[in-house]
Amino acid sequence: MFSARLINHSDTLMLNICDADLLGRTLKRDNFTLKISEKCYAEKVVDKEEAKDLLRRSNNINMVGKEIISLSVNMEIGSQEGVKEIDGVPFLLVFKM
Repeated sequence: MFSARLINHSDTLMLNICDADLLGRTLKRDNFTLKISEKCYAEKVVDKEEAKDLLRRSNNINMVGKEIISLSVNMEIGSQEGVKEIDGVPFLLVFKM
């Protein structure tokens, strides 16, 4: 399961999506902090099929977690080369052109 928030702004769909078990965590590395907050990631809980649909439709995607990133890489939406880690948790930003 995944936790997702879809934002529609000026004909652009932005998706914040994370592995559901990461919701509420704060990740830190050096001076960088990533807060996986309900405000940004918890509009709704989605299953794998709905997550695939959201990944396909979205223009900009902010992903956190092994499961969602693996799904996006398998769909050839994300690239393993772009994945970064903070506190051992992977995150990936995708901007479709």
